[in-house]
Amino acid sequence: MTKEKLEVIKEAKLNNNCPECFNQDLNLTFYQKHTYGSFFHKITSELSNKLVCNTCHSTIYPVSWTDDIERMFNYYQKTAVPAKKSSKPTLLFYSLILVMIALVAAVIYLFISGAIPL
Repeated sequence: MTKEKLEVIKEAKLNNNCPECFNQDLNLTFYQKHTYGSFFHKITSELSNKLVCNTCHSTIYPVSWTDDIERMFNYYQKTAVPAKKSSKPTLLFYSLILVMIALVAAVIYLFISGAIPL
């Protein structure tokens, strides 16, 4: 079963006014999606973001952004550098490959020694 996790790559506090409560305490967070499977750990190129007001604890969606929030978002989006897209094998993958190599080597040894006739 593959597990997905959003890793924080950039977090910024904004001094812009919240469209809901008009306080100046916003938090902008950029995430990158990581997937963890049995055999591989993959870093995807998918990026997401979330803008939250720390005072009223509401998520502010792009529909209600002001021009100032939009400008700050574009600035911080350029500074958020994601990790490169990659895939790394897990320990289970390496152990499975090792077992397969040992199994093939044992079968070849048994054929050579004559224990298993053709």
